[in-house]
Amino acid sequence: MKVFWLCFFALACLDAVIAVSTDCQLRETKHGSVCVCNSSHCDYLEPPLLNDNSQIVLISSSKNGLRFKRTDGSFLEKSVLEVQDRQSIDENFKADSIVVEENRAWLQFANIPQKFVLNANIKTVQLKVDRDKRYQSITNFGGALTGSVSHILQQLPEELQDHIYKSYFHAEGIAYNSIRMSIGGSDFDLQPWAYNEEPRNDTLLSNFTTLDARDLQKIEQLKRMKSVCQLKELKIMAAAWSAPTWMKTNERWTGFGQLKPQYYQAWAQYHLRFLELMQSKNMPVWAISTGNEPLNGVIGFFFVHFMSMGWTPWQQAIWLNDYLGPTIRNSSQRQVLIFGNDDQRYTYPSWFRKMRSSRSTALDYLDGLAVHWYWDEIFGPNLLDEAHAEMPNKLMLNTESCIGDKPWQTHGPELGSWGRGESYMRAYMQDLQHNINGWLDWNLVLDEQGGPNYVHNYVDSPVIVNTTSRSEFYKQPIYYAIGHFSKFVPEKSVRIETRSNETDAMAQLSVVGFQRPDESVALILYNGENLPVDVALSDTQRGQFKLRLPARSWHTIIYK
Repeated sequence: MKVFWLCFFALACLDAVIAVSTDCQLRETKHGSVCVCNSSHCDYLEPPLLNDNSQIVLISSSKNGLRFKRTDGSFLEKSVLEVQDRQSIDENFKADSIVVEENRAWLQFANIPQKFVLNANIKTVQLKVDRDKRYQSITNFGGALTGSVSHILQQLPEELQDHIYKSYFHAEGIAYNSIRMSIGGSDFDLQPWAYNEEPRNDTLLSNFTTLDARDLQKIEQLKRMKSVCQLKELKIMAAAWSAPTWMKTNERWTGFGQLKPQYYQAWAQYHLRFLELMQSKNMPVWAISTGNEPLNGVIGFFFVHFMSMGWTPWQQAIWLNDYLGPTIRNSSQRQVLIFGNDDQRYTYPSWFRKMRSSRSTALDYLDGLAVHWYWDEIFGPNLLDEAHAEMPNKLMLNTESCIGDKPWQTHGPELGSWGRGESYMRAYMQDLQHNINGWLDWNLVLDEQGGPNYVHNYVDSPVIVNTTSRSEFYKQPIYYAIGHFSKFVPEKSVRIETRSNETDAMAQLSVVGFQRPDESVALILYNGENLPVDVALSDTQRGQFKLRLPARSWHTIIYK
């Protein structure tokens, strides 16, 4: 009888962590709307199953408040598959009604004495999908478990923690399969720190024999997350922000400072030691980078006040070629991938050309290239194309993104902002159209202020936790923008050709498409204008269908 009750209890616990489709509890905010999660409720969507070759599943999110709404259709139906938007009233936009009638949109204004009616044609976009033209494969989507994230999670009730884990990593969440961690501290920690800060000048790293308590806490959180989300594999990517200060030319955490050449081997050994200790805790690291944002310690120190360590590409090539590469490849951790650069797009591909000029074989140690998104509005994706053309066999990952970091932006969250979600949607779509294999966002969660961290560097996050009540958290539009990719484009999906009859400069509809490992197709569509759009879709293998998408909306279409 005891065994029976133990089995019953185990099954009950398993049921408690397996999510089913539940609706978003939408809450209006100053900037838009969020989905509210608490210990007893959070919104989830079961992965759509395709029963036959004619079935179409459309998952939609909109500025008006749709969040992963499911609409079903069929290639056998001749009628237009229309997404019914949620009705929403914008207090800053007074109107009697917005009526869609056949192919025209009628806007009736009420805040002027006499009604003024604006009508506009609803555009029809011709979209062609060609599965025979294939491009890069997808490796991973994820976010960062920083010290700040770990600190916030540890304050929450277990049920709320589990909902955060499931929201990101469960199949009914947005199906992340990857996490980014710092080796030592980062800008999102409660204080700067590194391993083996003492004793100084200790090239043997005699005080780096166990993981720090902060990393041990992260490991326990990752173990819980993997269990709750039934995650068989987790791709952990690690990067160092700074060496201990005694290894650096300026002997400070930040500012203009590089690694002293006499510590090049010790710094390589430092990375290996971290990999070995993570492995000993049954939490193997999938990949490392050559260091976070190396230009911060060369030219960025004017405005960067958090942990950083500078490299020039010539210096980094020497360290990689003569020290880090051989140390990792001749160790028990030789399977760990090494990514180069881990900095902004404007450094591409010149950074790698300069590395090659310093050590002709340095790039042979790189399995991939890591890039951040922070100045992508200025520097175009052609730089990624150039890098891919020169190094076609290397992976390219976007390894950091957040919003609210610029002087002209709100520092910290704009809770519910659809515009910030659109920034993510455009960025993910653009990078994936230009050979990026995956994306790791920045902090998984932050508090209401956009922290905490030791330099008051407040930014936004896809999920904001109410750390005052510790009883709820808020899924922002950013979360759903990411999820339209990560949830429906699993590892080993391959990008396929999508073409429309719009010119890039005037396009209302943006599209990127993938063939998934089960041979089904996933198309992500973004209507960025304040009018609906009709889409006439033609798949070279499946046929044609028509759909109507509401204004300011994102969609993922799935079919066989």
